[in-house]
Amino acid sequence: MKRHCLALDLKDDPQLIAEYENWHKSENGWPEVRKSILAAGIIEMDIYRTGNRLMMIMVTDDWYNESLKAASDAANPKVQEWEQLMWKFQQPLPWAKEGEKWVPMKQIFHL
Repeated sequence: MKRHCLALDLKDDPQLIAEYENWHKSENGWPEVRKSILAAGIIEMDIYRTGNRLMMIMVTDDWYNESLKAASDAANPKVQEWEQLMWKFQQPLPWAKEGEKWVPMKQIFHL
């Protein structure tokens, strides 16, 4: 298993942030998106927020492959619909590469 930590910003608008959080309540998540996450080898996924900064922690199987997950998502119309909806609330980090949403974080400490 491997842990991945990623960051992304939300648009700094309290109403949009509240709406984003509402979409991420378990009763509002889309089953097709959850299925695609689990099928990719993601065992656990947590998203934390402070202000408008998000941090995602994923625990994946050893066989998880980010490129395969991206290709699978690109071919899944429901996942693409979800991503379009979420982009209403999200904005890239200032240092994100072109087209990059969630930016991998570098681990700098472990105890």
